[in-house]
Amino acid sequence: MPDTNEISVAPMAGRAGLYRMQPQGYSAFIPKPLPPVPPVRIDGHLQAQLSLADSALGRLAGSIETLPNPDLFVFMYVRKEAVLSSQIEGTQSSLQDLLSAEARLFDHDQTGDVGEVLNYVQAMNPGLARLDALPLSIRLIREIHEKLLTGVRGANLTPGELRTSQNWIGPSGSSLREATFVPPPAAEVPEALGALERFLHAEDALPLLIRIGLAHAQFETIHPFLDGNGRVSRLLITLLLCEKQILPKPVLYLSHYLKRHRQSYYEHLRAVRDTGAFEAWLAFFLKGVAEVSTEAAITARRILLMREGQREMIARKFGRATGNGLRVLEHLFAHPIVSVNDVKEVVGTTFAAANQVVDRLVEIGTISEFTGQARHRRFRFGPYIDLFSE
Repeated sequence: MPDTNEISVAPMAGRAGLYRMQPQGYSAFIPKPLPPVPPVRIDGHLQAQLSLADSALGRLAGSIETLPNPDLFVFMYVRKEAVLSSQIEGTQSSLQDLLSAEARLFDHDQTGDVGEVLNYVQAMNPGLARLDALPLSIRLIREIHEKLLTGVRGANLTPGELRTSQNWIGPSGSSLREATFVPPPAAEVPEALGALERFLHAEDALPLLIRIGLAHAQFETIHPFLDGNGRVSRLLITLLLCEKQILPKPVLYLSHYLKRHRQSYYEHLRAVRDTGAFEAWLAFFLKGVAEVSTEAAITARRILLMREGQREMIARKFGRATGNGLRVLEHLFAHPIVSVNDVKEVVGTTFAAANQVVDRLVEIGTISEFTGQARHRRFRFGPYIDLFSE
């Protein structure tokens, strides 16, 4: 008797597309338009995963709405996703590196790959803003890609432009014939992306999370750019969740799950192409959505509790300077690394008075100095940053 917790659909070769031999002697994958045929069967294990993911996303959305200023707290969620998505592609930059670069502690042009993470942040925010006027489309995807690659590794690989040559995935130094996967030839890319765009906006009964999971796998298969495809495809998950109003803010750092299970992630995508195993991929994807949504909701509750604890401590310890202390505290949620001059600007006082506020915040453990410098000191909002550490 079959296990009801297992997906009952047998994988079907050719369901996602076909490998076609090219005149140059290598085989490239030509994807079929979505949705798959036969259709995805949403029953048993897959239905259970979909229900769990929907419920977890709903709880996350509710948790974010309870925060006093959701836009302020989104700051760190976006940065955590940027760091983790970039790490999947091999960067070594940490959340602390990103925050330090944004605080201009160093020139990010001289610090390796932190610039790629900065670009991810700078691509997500305008991308979300553009959704108000421009639906998620090939045009918007190209704009996002241009922001991702400008001035960093891959900047010479036509940022914002669909590829006009063949790319491939494989070990460093491998040739086309040795590749582990060869996406469709460049001539096929515009048509494949056009079909994907139509699928994204089709009006049918397909559940939105199923649509997003299928779209992510399809984009990875098309691989429309010479570089940056993985980062764009993961960013699209966030943009789609927000565009479709499943989440009110970009607070799902799904790359945490995908990085943790990177090998399974790649194996599921390969199985979709090779055996048509859409259901197994979707179950994996939805499990990640449920897990990370739960983690992110817990983080939101911890933020709320930590903020209230910090406010109470400032009210008890600061006396007449309480107002200034609270203003700096709110500022720290969007700028968790600060200098005394930053605090001076926030509270509108003299440098000496700002320095006193900083000293008091250090005394109660809200911030700590981490540069070890006598001048140009910087202070980090450790209790907040640590909530987002792995």
